[in-house]
Amino acid sequence: MKAVVIGAGMMGSALAYDIAQASDIEEVLLADINFERASNAAKNINSKVKPVKIDANSYEDIVGLMTGADAVISAASYSLNYILTTAAIEAGVHFLDLGGNNDVVKKQLLLNRQAREAQVCVLPNCGLAPGLVNILAIEGAKKFDTVDQINLRVGGLPQHPQPPLNYQLVFSAEGLLNEYTEPAEVIRNGNIIFINSLDDVEEIIFPQPFGALEAFNTSGGISTLCDYFRGKVRELDYKTIRYKGHCSKFKLLIDLGFAGSEALMFGNTVKTARELFIELLTKKLDYKDEDCILLRATIKGHINGEKKSLVYEMIDYFDKQTRISAMMRTTSFPTSIIALMLMRGEINARGVMPPEECVPADKLLEELKMRNINITQSFVEAEL
Repeated sequence: MKAVVIGAGMMGSALAYDIAQASDIEEVLLADINFERASNAAKNINSKVKPVKIDANSYEDIVGLMTGADAVISAASYSLNYILTTAAIEAGVHFLDLGGNNDVVKKQLLLNRQAREAQVCVLPNCGLAPGLVNILAIEGAKKFDTVDQINLRVGGLPQHPQPPLNYQLVFSAEGLLNEYTEPAEVIRNGNIIFINSLDDVEEIIFPQPFGALEAFNTSGGISTLCDYFRGKVRELDYKTIRYKGHCSKFKLLIDLGFAGSEALMFGNTVKTARELFIELLTKKLDYKDEDCILLRATIKGHINGEKKSLVYEMIDYFDKQTRISAMMRTTSFPTSIIALMLMRGEINARGVMPPEECVPADKLLEELKMRNINITQSFVEAEL
């Protein structure tokens, strides 16, 4: 079998690494506009991975690259996901991506009929959040007779935080600002509403060495999940986990206009405050610390008339042996596992849909465990 990975950055290299470990994979094409980056990443994996230079904006070249593959996975910018989806449908190949923007996903979903006619499966949002956490939410909800409340908490953190923000970038600064400034979609009292990001700060406790942390509203983490649970639950929300004090400090900067889009003069250069802020964040929040990922998904409802609470929990760390970060592992490996399931015929869905609608959760969790990504689940009595 043959796979194509588009984008040879951190996520793309981790995707290529994991797929290339499978014995039934013969070839992985790792494509990037920067051939040197693709070559260096390929050299660090194995001989199955072949670097390819490709401009993702060249539609004909992308269709040609995809043709003949068993699956294509995008680790490029979310802005390319719609055009890559159309190319995959034309090439007749399964397509997956890491998501990142709800508007793009909505456009992809409109291609459902074309994908079904082409007999391909397109799965946006296959990463961590959205992605893995959505699958856990739906899998957990299936265990209840009725579901009242779903609370999803995820965060990528440095293991050795440094002031003032006690945070290190584990993906792009632009993506971080989007999460922190765009409205968050939730279900409250059975209705879908939009609320402010960086609000509703709560304390959340994990085992040592973490202890008491904070979680607060951010956008985009659950994507289409509110539509799925519309009319089925009373409460559904998603919050990002950080070390205590992070939210108030970051909110102050945003309130002061650091994420603003108005043009400003810096010497002879015109920039927006947001552009300058992104440059500063990229420079200051990259201190090369080993990272970790925390996840907790809590589903509350009734089973046989009793109030129950199901809790999924995961703590994952930077892998010192492979030098793959926790964010790369927990974002890319669920995606590579789902891609392998598609290629092997273990997922038979056709059309465009989020992965939580068709990915077998038990198989996914089993495969993650084989990669030393362990997700525990436990039932406790609950007060609703």
